[in-house]
Amino acid sequence: YPQQCSALRKNGFVCIKGHPCKIVEMSTSKTGKHGHAKVHLVAIDIFTTKKYEDICPSTHNMECPVVTRHEYTVVGEDGGFLQLMNDAGDIREDLKMPEE
Repeated sequence: YPQQCSALRKNGFVCIKGHPCKIVEMSTSKTGKHGHAKVHLVAIDIFTTKKYEDICPSTHNMECPVVTRHEYTVVGEDGGFLQLMNDAGDIREDLKMPEE
C-alpha cells in the first residue's frame, strides 16, 4: 500500500527498487530554497539481507509491503518437505527443506 515518505519510521517496512525492506536508518534534510524536504532511507531486504538506499521527497508516496510474521516448530521431515506446527497445533507440510 502507498505511504507518504514523511510517515515512514525506523524498523518499518518499505519497497525499494521492488524489494521489500526493513528500514534501519532514516534521516530528513531541510527544504532548500526551491525544493522539498528529502528523506534518506537505508533499508535491508527482508529475504536476501542486501542493503538498499533511496532518497525521495518527503511529500512523495512509496509502496510499503504488508509483513506478517509466524513462528513454527519443526516437527519432522518427509521427502524433502518440512513438517511444521504453529502454536494452535496446526500442521503445515508445504515448505521445501533448504538446500544448505
